Amino acid sequence: MAEIVFLLNGETVRVGQEPATRTLLDWLRDTRGLTGTKEGCNEGDCGACTVMVSTAGVARAMNGCLLFLPQLHGKAVRTVEGISGPDGQLHPMQQAMIDNHGSQCGFCTPGFVVSMAVAHANGASDWDDQLAGNLCRCTGYAPIIRAARAAAASPVPDWITSDLAFTSAEILPGVRGQAAPAGPTFAMPRSSDELADWYAAHPDATLVAGATDVGLWVTKQLRDLAPVAFLDGCADLKGIAETDDGLRIGACATLAELRVAMARHHPGFAELIRRYGSAQVRGAATIGGNIANGSPIGDGPPALIALGATLHLRKGETRRAIPLEDFFIDYGKQDRAPGEFVEGVTIPRQPDRLKCYKLSKRFDQDISAVCGCFNITVESGIVRAARIAFGGMAGIPKRAAHVETALVGQPWTEDTVAAAQDAWERDFAPMSDMRASADYRMTAARNMLRRCLLADAGTPAQVLEVQP
Repeated sequence: MAEIVFLLNGETVRVGQEPATRTLLDWLRDTRGLTGTKEGCNEGDCGACTVMVSTAGVARAMNGCLLFLPQLHGKAVRTVEGISGPDGQLHPMQQAMIDNHGSQCGFCTPGFVVSMAVAHANGASDWDDQLAGNLCRCTGYAPIIRAARAAAASPVPDWITSDLAFTSAEILPGVRGQAAPAGPTFAMPRSSDELADWYAAHPDATLVAGATDVGLWVTKQLRDLAPVAFLDGCADLKGIAETDDGLRIGACATLAELRVAMARHHPGFAELIRRYGSAQVRGAATIGGNIANGSPIGDGPPALIALGATLHLRKGETRRAIPLEDFFIDYGKQDRAPGEFVEGVTIPRQPDRLKCYKLSKRFDQDISAVCGCFNITVESGIVRAARIAFGGMAGIPKRAAHVETALVGQPWTEDTVAAAQDAWERDFAPMSDMRASADYRMTAARNMLRRCLLADAGTPAQVLEVQP
């Protein structure tokens, strides 16, 4: 592997001769002897492997088990060993965990401490959200939350702020515009133009953005992904731009960034994203990856389809735009040619009418049994337009076209919703699996439409399983 350079606990490290898909977790424990970072689930669910990754003045909690070494090039990384100071000074969160008896067996504690330190550095105090990706099976969460609250007002230590001020130019050799490191089995393009050229030459390659899904292909399926392109350097695929016509979302915009944008425009979508994975996952996962993997239970596409989103694809110099719902053809099959990649997605500007309902066994960080998104326009009591899309009801994210037809032109009433009941079976034939039976899914989907009606009528319909 070509040399990867990053800051580790305040010191510059150079990594070579490692496979491109070597995870940070394995490298830390086996090569560096930094065993404070633990391996729990090895799939991004438990948080025992949480590390702090800082770039562009932002600190993020991320799962070390899903981070490949090339993804860290030019960034600052801190493990739990680096959360304390260079002379052994405890971070305020570490001291608070001691004072509040926040640790028992200790296996999960390093991950908790890192997540708490990241939130502390960012001035975040919504602890139920910040720590949703860290699981504790011994101590329980009450003393951990007490510790987080006790230290929240403490100053951020100097050794943490130094990472936030860090720039990659401090450690990367050469002049501006130097080619990114690459090897025979991987590339790190710096723009969508470079990616287009490389992907056209390697159409069977794997593209890696956040690796929250692709990472499991390595850690669980033990797959060889070569050749691989890591997309973090493609700055023009990042960001969310607001125009007079709507929002253009780059394929490499993270779900954390998308949540912030949606909170201003479509808060129902933002709330859905809050329940997508954890802070560690949302800080890495990208909307492009969420779409391109074609999962029938991905939570992003139903909301985007309900909003009438357009997908932007590129192959070489050829670009095309299609309605997002047309991208999904069948289970595991998308309208994407070899060497073609997702550049972004556009949401047309519109009044906020979107309601998103996610049904899962756990409130946080769980795969949806059913995810329904409703964008229904009602004028003078009559349904004038409807876009309804679901995940978990078919082999692809899919619109409820017959249900929409049954609603449009009718009064927005309970009688209309009841009259549309037969249309559901014309749209969907859900399967039974470990998350839900087919009958349960169909009943839940029908009830979500009723819930949408009740919410429009002002009836309280927001059910939160957990209250602080």
